Amino acid sequence: MSGSRITQRPLTYTACAAFVTLLGATSALAQQAIDPTWLSVDAAAQSARFQLIAGLTGLNGALNFNGFSDGSLTFVVPVGWQTEIDFRNHDGMLPHSAEVIAPQTPLPIQPVAPAIPRAFTLRLAEGLISEATDTMGFTAQPAGDYLIFCGVPGHGAAGMWIRFQVSASAKVPALLLTPAPGKR
Repeated sequence: MSGSRITQRPLTYTACAAFVTLLGATSALAQQAIDPTWLSVDAAAQSARFQLIAGLTGLNGALNFNGFSDGSLTFVVPVGWQTEIDFRNHDGMLPHSAEVIAPQTPLPIQPVAPAIPRAFTLRLAEGLISEATDTMGFTAQPAGDYLIFCGVPGHGAAGMWIRFQVSASAKVPALLLTPAPGKR
């Protein structure tokens, strides 16, 4: 009988550890919020500035932008607005980059040509080291749906991307939570 207790305890401990891990992951998702300081707008100049932070949290193994992955955040800009995306790699372990690409399935596993001229950071494939910065400056056009995608091989395909929408109907830029497909 003592042998069966030994067998049951590791399984019980494993089940408890799995539950705690799942509970922790659920709590992390529930706490995810948009920080309004990430976006600044000058309506008179028709310009928007977005702070894009790679690896802000541990979500998705730190393969995230501003704590969001797999398109769960959308940056909306009216068509024709001057747009600056201030990129910073907060991840202390991995290099990261960013570029605006056309949506595609499957997602690319390495950098591709940007969908909007000048909408990419330096060192797309190699990535920028921890706390390195770069600024993407471009005119938001043409209208359409895009992705802000990490070009370091494998990162974007692993979920390191958010949505970028150049909107013909939006009056001001916005950051929006985007439900995952199947959860809308």
